[in-house]
Amino acid sequence: MLIRYSRWDGSQGTPGLDADELLSAMSDDLMADGDPRRALERLWRRGFQTRDGRRVPGLRDLLERARRERQALLERYSMADVLKDLRERLADVLRTEREGIERRLEEGRHQATGDASPEAEAQQARLEEMAAQKRTQLDQLPGDLGGAITGLQDYEFMDLEAWRKFQELMMRLRQEVIQSQFAGMRQAMQSLGPDEMRALGQMIGDLNRMLGERLAGGQPDDRSGFRDFMDRWGPLFPGVSSLDELVDELERRAAQMQSLLESLSPEQRLELEELQRALLRDPALREALHELAMNLDRLAPSREARRYRFQGGEPLSLQEALQLMGNLHDLERLETELRAADAGGDPDGLDAQTVRRLLGDQAADQLEQLKRIAAMLAEAGYLEQRGDRWELTPLAIRKIGQRALAEIFGQLRRDRVGQHETDHRGTGGDPTDLSKPYDFGDPFLLDLRETLRNALEREGPGIPLSLQPDDFQVYPTELSTQCATVVLLDMSRSMIYRGCWNAAKRVALALDSLIRGQYPRDHLDVVGFSLYARQYTPEVLPALRVSERNYGTNMQHALLLARRLLARHRGGNKQIIMITDGEPTAHLEGAEAYFDYPTTRRTYQMTRAEIVRCTREGITINTFMLEDSPGLMHFVNEMSRINKGRALYVTPDRLGEYVLVDYMTQKRKPVGH
Repeated sequence: MLIRYSRWDGSQGTPGLDADELLSAMSDDLMADGDPRRALERLWRRGFQTRDGRRVPGLRDLLERARRERQALLERYSMADVLKDLRERLADVLRTEREGIERRLEEGRHQATGDASPEAEAQQARLEEMAAQKRTQLDQLPGDLGGAITGLQDYEFMDLEAWRKFQELMMRLRQEVIQSQFAGMRQAMQSLGPDEMRALGQMIGDLNRMLGERLAGGQPDDRSGFRDFMDRWGPLFPGVSSLDELVDELERRAAQMQSLLESLSPEQRLELEELQRALLRDPALREALHELAMNLDRLAPSREARRYRFQGGEPLSLQEALQLMGNLHDLERLETELRAADAGGDPDGLDAQTVRRLLGDQAADQLEQLKRIAAMLAEAGYLEQRGDRWELTPLAIRKIGQRALAEIFGQLRRDRVGQHETDHRGTGGDPTDLSKPYDFGDPFLLDLRETLRNALEREGPGIPLSLQPDDFQVYPTELSTQCATVVLLDMSRSMIYRGCWNAAKRVALALDSLIRGQYPRDHLDVVGFSLYARQYTPEVLPALRVSERNYGTNMQHALLLARRLLARHRGGNKQIIMITDGEPTAHLEGAEAYFDYPTTRRTYQMTRAEIVRCTREGITINTFMLEDSPGLMHFVNEMSRINKGRALYVTPDRLGEYVLVDYMTQKRKPVGH
């Protein structure tokens, strides 16, 4: 099988996404406020970058692309002379007619030389007189396109080819001008002769009656009026299924023509208006079109003509200019829709086919991807929709914790920080690389090579080899114990600043993921504290927020609650990991909390007493300080003196590394022999 590779240029389609990448892209926002809906909205707005470095654009990228596309059109094209092509066609008609007149005269003179009869001479004289009149009529035609067209409509051509070219020009002009108001006219009315023009007048009359009924408060959509109209004239309005859609289509096309007129020079505008009048000579048809314009103005009075300033040099025909106005209007409408989608944080209302037509296949594929994000997360089991709300599932919360864990340990590898080594050995755990003489009761993990070496050194070479108890060497093991941990998260309002709160939540989730994955027999509780302390399950951590109303740092209540939680677990390995950026400023008196700043002696004493109780119950308190203020440093030093736990000052961006390294080193406990 032959496989060809080429450089990615954006035209080969958009690679798919997976739910893990999407959840990873949302995790920082979920840490910030815990609201899946807001995280989705930010993802839709800003886009994101995949693990392999590929940029997935959001709504704002599509909006910027639409702006660039519109500006590119303005910088490419020129409206200096949109009627140039029509003037050239008209000049060809006139040139063909003048050449035909001269050819007819030459043919007459040639015939006259062979026939000198009075009748032949009189016929030649009449031909000369007619030719002179035709030349005079042609010479007296107005210089503008509309005036010349008006004059030629009453002119009797002497040359058949010139007449045919003029009819083709008239048909094209009528199609382009009428096409500017009625989308299907070119396909439905190919000739636009007298019969078609009468049918056009009938259609506009029916349309005006229906719009008049709407303006009078009627509902023609509710009765057979609109259906009857579409049964008769539907081919002129492809894709329209309601009166509102019909009015919108007519409004859009009227706005395109008005913008074209506004974007032309005054001379060109006057010339085009004269041309329109020349093409619609029937007073009844002209009046019907005027009434239609008035009805549309009354139905949509806020429509304003948009003048475009073109800066390019590429010329346009009238038909191309009308198409360009449609594209510019559609791009502006798309920009409006994209801004609305960005403001509402929801791409579902955008039409992918419109985006495909205006911005290309790649942009449409990107929009479809944005629309699929929520469904992909739901299908993967990461999101659940309950009413109008999206909620994270336990699986998603574990995934976020695993990501935080991977990020933290990724930094540890880069920084060459790992678990602390220990010389202590134990039983019932993981085997080590070094062996030791066998003692009664050791697991019999035999080191065969060292055992045989001992026997050979004792007896010397020879077969059979006799083994004695002192020859045996075994691999000792490291003991990995169970541990119950309570993480205390400071939720006072000062934690909002410097990224402290998000860092603390990330560490709690990472610890939860670590314990679930590697230490399933361990237990982890999370307690948040400000004026009061409260237990939280790890599942609610992403949605847990700190606000300006969270005042007070009640460490005493937090330690009390942690001590009660740890009392439920048997075993001696119990620890508290406290993450804070301030000294205690609140305590409990009975069930009521009292707050004061700076710290009062009573608050200090009540908190110190709880530290002593934790110490008596064998609970180790490790404190991670996110601030190095003198008050906090003094308090934590005193707590470490009493409890013998660790106290570390860390910055928010390094917090996770130290907490996880500390947790894993505390997992190893020496066992004597």
